[in-house]
Amino acid sequence: MSSQPAVIITSPPSWDIFCNVIDNYGDIGVCWRLARQLAGEYGLSVRLWVDDLASFVRLHPSADAQAALQWCCGVQVCHWSQSFAGVQPATVVIEGFGCQLPASYLQAMETSPPVWINLEYLSAESWVEGCHGLPSPVRAMIRYFYFPGFVPATGGLLLESGLLARRDAFCPDVGAKSRFWHSLGMLAPDPDTMIVSLFCYENGNVPELFEAWAGGTQRMLCLVPEGRVLPQVAAWFGDAAAAAGSRYVRGMLEVQVLPFVSQQQYDQLLWLCDLNFVRGEDSMVRAQWAAKPMLWHIYPQQDMAHWPKLEAFIDRYCALLSHDDAMLVRHLMEAWNRGCGAGPLWQQYMGAWPRLHAHAGQWCRHLCEDGGGSLAANLVDFSRQIMDSAAPNLRGG
Repeated sequence: MSSQPAVIITSPPSWDIFCNVIDNYGDIGVCWRLARQLAGEYGLSVRLWVDDLASFVRLHPSADAQAALQWCCGVQVCHWSQSFAGVQPATVVIEGFGCQLPASYLQAMETSPPVWINLEYLSAESWVEGCHGLPSPVRAMIRYFYFPGFVPATGGLLLESGLLARRDAFCPDVGAKSRFWHSLGMLAPDPDTMIVSLFCYENGNVPELFEAWAGGTQRMLCLVPEGRVLPQVAAWFGDAAAAAGSRYVRGMLEVQVLPFVSQQQYDQLLWLCDLNFVRGEDSMVRAQWAAKPMLWHIYPQQDMAHWPKLEAFIDRYCALLSHDDAMLVRHLMEAWNRGCGAGPLWQQYMGAWPRLHAHAGQWCRHLCEDGGGSLAANLVDFSRQIMDSAAPNLRGG
């Protein structure tokens, strides 16, 4: 472990997590889950600094979008807009996705340097393993780059204690599922209906996929949480606009627009569905813990900068599949991210469905047994290692 200026250790350590909301819910989704887990499972004092409380309220509806400071699930949630004069930095500071800490807070950090960690975006690319945990000197302090990932040489994935047990208890519980459908204002569908969740960015595949579903032989129920794809959904059905509660039917396809739900409810939605279309980082990770087939819509970047990241994930995700099934999943996920060509692949995908469903469970077990472990647990251990290595500095050693 590289040496750094003396870290002033308190007991227990306090944590500050900074989140600049860029993609509505992705960044804050990850930071909120992490903050809640650190406070709830590790008993840590956690402050979550958020610059967009309106987005936070969508994830945690009981929160107040106007409050400068509030307590939510044991986490002190602070609006980033306030002045940082007199704010004492925490023992551990998490800079969410390179969001750049406030200048006055940085200056206060120099007096008693904390463990400073830049939490990076999730990636399956192999270069991440060589960069994970590396230190970088900044203003006479050390900032560490921390990469979530899918292998032991990375920081792992967000996975709360007991999550998979709760999933396994929910899935066969007819009463629990009925109550969930009721909370959405719906009745449980017929057992022979295939249930799909569609959470994505704007995507040119939506019309052709809807055509394939409406004209097929399998009854389909597509659940669409409120989001950026709603105008395309409404347009395909000839409606001016779609909103929570909108329902459409054509052929074998029924589409139900859902209100935005809390993170806990979204997990249950993923467990309830047979196939999950997900986007960004937070929902993509949750879909893997759901152990159901998934198709990922990666956040698109200029000049196709996101494509190597997509391909790296597909490589890992498909490694446990046969060659033919791996190529099918690859082609469909690539088509989904290109915005065209997914519709014609649908029947092949359904033909491989039993194997793809089994693979989703196998992949989830692989992540649990051979992946990078729990991101929160790894962060706690990493910060303790840094503090332990700095202890001789405090003793003059």
